[in-house]
Amino acid sequence: MSDWKTRLRDTLEPILCKGDPRPDISAYQDMPLCIFMYDPSAEFALRQELSLLKTRLEQKGKRVTNVSLMDCMKEALEQYAPIPELIENERMLGRNGHTTVTHTVHEVLNKYAPLDKIVLSKVPEHGDPHRDILWITRASALYPCYRTSTLIEHFQTKLTIPGVLFYPGEIVPPAGLSFMGIHEAEHNYRAKLL
Repeated sequence: MSDWKTRLRDTLEPILCKGDPRPDISAYQDMPLCIFMYDPSAEFALRQELSLLKTRLEQKGKRVTNVSLMDCMKEALEQYAPIPELIENERMLGRNGHTTVTHTVHEVLNKYAPLDKIVLSKVPEHGDPHRDILWITRASALYPCYRTSTLIEHFQTKLTIPGVLFYPGEIVPPAGLSFMGIHEAEHNYRAKLL
């Protein structure tokens, strides 16, 4: 069993099964969110394990809301920068097309359809922190357009139920996280790492 599977079953699952997971999810009362890091190459295996974990949690009376960042990004782009147009623009711009499209997607997710607001709109309106759990998945879809550290900071004081951001990346000593194991390490994550 790989390290992430062990952490999922032996560390995260027991915390999520608790009556109130928030104290163990985060050291900050105003942001009950933790980061569960895994190797980006384990994306499909993680999805399978999360499906099984969701079933086990629901059998214990928990309600899991799974928010796919890929779906949130698609929702934002459909409104402000339709994907077929982005593809055509990239093709037409040649070598500079990728950079231009990356910048456009970043602008949409920051200014026109802020990603944090889309995610928070999918959280149960009157969520019960003793029953509800938020999972934020498919973060790899944001690469290279948007960094998750930006997203997490916007959740401060807005998230009341315990949440987990499933983060594809790696630790860069002493305390940095590298998104997808490619980006330069961010050292300003407030969320607890599990």
